[in-house]
Amino acid sequence: MERGTRPAKVRSEAKPTLPRNSRNIDGYGSQQLAQRLAEALEQQAATSEILRVIGSSATDTQPVFDAIVRSGLKLFPGALVSVALRDGDTINATAVAAPDPARVEAWRRTISRTPLARNYMHGAALLARRIVAIADVVDAPAEFGAGGQNFLTSGNRAITIMPMMRGDEAIGLLSVVRLVPGPLSDNQIAVLRTFAAQAVIAVENTRVLNELTTLNQKLEQRVREQVGEIERMGRLRRFLPPQVADLIVASGAERQLESHRREITALFCDLRGFTGFSESSDPEDVMALLREYHAAIGRIIIKYSGTLERYAGDGVMVIFNDPVPVANPALQAVNMALDMRVTIGELTAKWCRLGNDLGFGIGIAHGFATLGTIGFEGRFDYAAIGTVSNVASRLCDEAKPGQILISPRVLMAVEKDVTVEPLGEFSLKGMRRPMSTYNVLTASPSNS
Repeated sequence: MERGTRPAKVRSEAKPTLPRNSRNIDGYGSQQLAQRLAEALEQQAATSEILRVIGSSATDTQPVFDAIVRSGLKLFPGALVSVALRDGDTINATAVAAPDPARVEAWRRTISRTPLARNYMHGAALLARRIVAIADVVDAPAEFGAGGQNFLTSGNRAITIMPMMRGDEAIGLLSVVRLVPGPLSDNQIAVLRTFAAQAVIAVENTRVLNELTTLNQKLEQRVREQVGEIERMGRLRRFLPPQVADLIVASGAERQLESHRREITALFCDLRGFTGFSESSDPEDVMALLREYHAAIGRIIIKYSGTLERYAGDGVMVIFNDPVPVANPALQAVNMALDMRVTIGELTAKWCRLGNDLGFGIGIAHGFATLGTIGFEGRFDYAAIGTVSNVASRLCDEAKPGQILISPRVLMAVEKDVTVEPLGEFSLKGMRRPMSTYNVLTASPSNS
């Protein structure tokens, strides 16, 4: 710096001052901003409260509608706020709130008389699925006819009707009716739209939950029915082959198990020498042999659709033609007997190698019997009572190991299908006259 020159002063920039009436960048003063913030907080609190009520009232829409109109009173001071639902061709006010109870009652009467017609404000909003906003009913559009005059005489000046939309369907209306003219702001319209959406959510939640409840009730009923069928099946399986029990349960024809008379073929079979074996053997060995024997017999009975009348130790009684009809029950019984003779014959041969001298005999008779369930609660059996059962049992008693003894009536039904040998007349216990008896040797080639 040269001698004698003064240094230049450095000026500091002056800080700008805002005039008292200045506005922010959005064009609002601090007072207006505070008001907008308060409105936003109030709206947020209102929607949150409605959502809370929706969450706690899943099965009832009324608390939600009541919360909506209460919130509407806070956001639209002095107005009447209502929720109405469509019910066929009518509109029913479900929730109404206003500072004056007389206005509430008057509105309920008005809304219940509102027809679903396009020349009425509510009908237009619902049918056209659009917002109807009238800033002053004095200037209501001519399309609404006398509707504007009716509102004017009741003291109302402005109305906004928001349809409640479920997809493309309007299911109800949310209305704000004011005593002073003027339109609602865009922000207020947005709040109404939110309220309407929340009302629809409540309706849908209730509908879905009710449908689920109904479905669950139907499922529970179906489960009870299935459990009943399973229990019923269990009872039937004690004395019927599975396919017969299935048929009875499916057809609901359990009445077939009631006492009735029918022509049947009865087959009785047991082991020769079993009494001596059981008396000289350990109980465990006896039970093991019976399990093997019963398992083999049971498979064959199921194969030929026979009805197991009873197990009695080594004795087994099977009937045909009841409860399910069989075209030729005698032939069915004889064919099963031939199969049994082969299968049980293999078992008796094995048992004989183990030192157990056992044989297998069968008796078959045909005739009428009375059939049905006998027993007591908790223990029922299916029984065939009559001479035919006694004859089958007596023929079995007379049968030697490997023999299938049949009565004359059985022979008449199967003589073309099997080869037999006459054994003469037998005096059967309990029978007044001797009976001609035949031993089945083989099935004819056409029946094999």
